[in-house]
Amino acid sequence: MSRRGAEFFGAWLSDNVLRGSVGADMISVAELTAKLFADAQAAGISEHEIEEEVGSAYEAILAAIVGSENTE
Repeated sequence: MSRRGAEFFGAWLSDNVLRGSVGADMISVAELTAKLFADAQAAGISEHEIEEEVGSAYEAILAAIVGSENTE
């Protein structure tokens, strides 16, 4: 298991999703998922390392967006 992938995902999510106002539409989530994987690749972390720990990155990003909208 890749704790490194989970840590990267948590930090990335905080910086790219939770601090901004992002809509929960499919296009935004798909674009964020692509950005996540591009940023991870640049940091030397594979998609597999992330999804091994968090499951579907798309679903995790969507859940974070929906959760942050419900706390406002």
